[in-house]
Amino acid sequence: MLTIAANDLKTKGIAAIEAGLAGQSEAVISVRGKGRFVVMDMEQYHFLRECELDAALAQSRADIAAGRYRVQTAQEHFDEIQAELTNEKRQ
Repeated sequence: MLTIAANDLKTKGIAAIEAGLAGQSEAVISVRGKGRFVVMDMEQYHFLRECELDAALAQSRADIAAGRYRVQTAQEHFDEIQAELTNEKRQ
């Protein structure tokens, strides 16, 4: 993965990012020699987002299969959250 110095980003702007992403889907932006940020093309971003959503769906399905869920109305859920927030404020 290519690294783009923050100074290059300041002086060259988006051209530095475009050059950094040439032939790659992501690049690291370094600040004072340390990697701080990652930039990526939109195709890679959408791919990663889809992977996150697939993982969340798989986890939800596993929770349902294992019985780790409750059936309740929206109001019951809201009341439960309100009670938890109220308890947090007291602590």
